[in-house]
Amino acid sequence: MRGRWIGLGALGLVVVIALGGAWLFRDRLALIGMRRAYALALATDPLAGLPDGLHVGLCGSGSPMPDPTRAGPCVAVVAGRDLFVVDSGSGSTRNLLLMNLPPASVAAAFITHYHSDHIADLGELMLQHWAGGAARAPLPIHGPPGLESVLNGFEAAYALDRGYRIAHHGPAVVPPSGFGGDPHVFSAGDGPDVLVLEKPDLKVWAFPVAHAPVEGAVGYRFEYKGRSVVVSGDTGPSERLVRASRNVDLLVHEGLAPNLVAMQESVAAQAGRGNYAHIFKDILTYHSPPETVAREARAAGAKAVLFYHVIPPLPVRALEGPFLGRAKTIFGGPMRVGHDGDFASLPAGSSEIRWSNRLQLLKF
Repeated sequence: MRGRWIGLGALGLVVVIALGGAWLFRDRLALIGMRRAYALALATDPLAGLPDGLHVGLCGSGSPMPDPTRAGPCVAVVAGRDLFVVDSGSGSTRNLLLMNLPPASVAAAFITHYHSDHIADLGELMLQHWAGGAARAPLPIHGPPGLESVLNGFEAAYALDRGYRIAHHGPAVVPPSGFGGDPHVFSAGDGPDVLVLEKPDLKVWAFPVAHAPVEGAVGYRFEYKGRSVVVSGDTGPSERLVRASRNVDLLVHEGLAPNLVAMQESVAAQAGRGNYAHIFKDILTYHSPPETVAREARAAGAKAVLFYHVIPPLPVRALEGPFLGRAKTIFGGPMRVGHDGDFASLPAGSSEIRWSNRLQLLKF
């Protein structure tokens, strides 16, 4: 017994010494960790290690409502070696950098509609694409009618900054020709879905969704080497979305929980915040309850569902159950409430979906 206590005492002493040594050298250890994080963040190929296939990351899983854990709506899609972004909500460009999906590598952006929460970071995305990679051509941006007006506005707002950066860094680092965005406008109406981008092994389709009074709101379907992803954008119940999501591997869909928003409306009314109460009531009419999404996903034959544009904010995971309600039971397949950094890999030639969180990559 005495020998056991001596052994435990010796072990404790070793632990104390080790912790003390770590404390004494904490600055050096922190610098080593920082250098390793920079080496990863500035790697020549940030997509190294990803299997060939489709990959989907949430660079923003939130909504206009304040949530310290969620940026505004943004979905990153990697198809083979090409990185794309769907929408650019507030804070999403910073998340792209933290997820080691650098904006300089974005091949094109796709906008679902022009509500402010979906375009708030568009100026920052275009700036980072330009300055982060010495881009010689503007970022290609696809969207419904109105896109040119939106891009002109952002470019005007950033015009002074453009001049400062060229004067400071020089045209070799920030080529004047690479500033801003290159609009690719399309209309998705009552006709067939619109093929907005086609490359070897890749097709991107746009289809109309139900988000009145917003005109021209769309979702997107990505198809690459037999794998598929649909991003809904903002929508209420939509037969066109069901058709576009037929047999999709992963449906990335917005979600609003009426029971939780009703709580917000009630509290706002009791607090005399009539404007907020009115808004909370209004938003019920052009978003989708999780149970509705579950029914549509089941009707479409979708393999899995990932919620983003989460309304209202869910500050603790214990609220995910009340948010989903009966949705998991209705759908019957894999269903997740998304968080910033969530990353789904869909390797070509399989039906597998591998889940991780890419915001953890640069932590040390």
